Amino acid sequence: MPTDSDLTPYLQSTYYIDSEHAAVVAYAKQHTAGANSDVARVQALFYAVRDGVRYNPYKIILRPAFLKASYQAQKSEGYCIEKSNLFVAACRHIGVPARLGFANVRNHLGTKRLEQILRTDLLVFHGYAEVFLAGRWIKVTPVFDADLCRKMGVQPLDFDGENDCVFQASDKSGNPFMEYVEEHGTFQDLPFDAFVEALRRHYGHLFAERQAGEDMIFDFE
Repeated sequence: MPTDSDLTPYLQSTYYIDSEHAAVVAYAKQHTAGANSDVARVQALFYAVRDGVRYNPYKIILRPAFLKASYQAQKSEGYCIEKSNLFVAACRHIGVPARLGFANVRNHLGTKRLEQILRTDLLVFHGYAEVFLAGRWIKVTPVFDADLCRKMGVQPLDFDGENDCVFQASDKSGNPFMEYVEEHGTFQDLPFDAFVEALRRHYGHLFAERQAGEDMIFDFE
């Protein structure tokens, strides 16, 4: 069982998980109003991030200020790391220890468009969250919104407050959906350099196409 001192780092505001920023505070208060327990508050935040922030993997800005939870709190769309980061920051603000986790996942039902851009069905450094409830860490993935899941023929992920909430292995028809290939571990704050390095290693063509000195903004919309 982790001690209070073990959990303290996962309650602190950091550069990327800036849980005490006014935008995050307002977001957390808005979406947990009326919830009367930690589990209920975390569930409320899960659904707020899952469905209130449309999943969009086609615009990635690799500049630190744009990866802060406070920046995401003021947007209506984001990709996995942005959405998970906002969820973690809001959980920390309400006093629930939370941290970021990362994994490489293979998207067996990925759109042809995304696969053409990435030249692979491997999604590198997929971001998810972990929250500490009832004495243990629980994986939470507030990433694919319900509308997107319906379009893909996949049951939206639900979070019951007790069990891991991770990507589905198959769609509603039993076809392979998401496969966890490699875990990168959990972190107190977003490991920006490791994230960028992983993208460079697996999607080098995207970086090779940038002009010298050009900002790392990948907009495929």
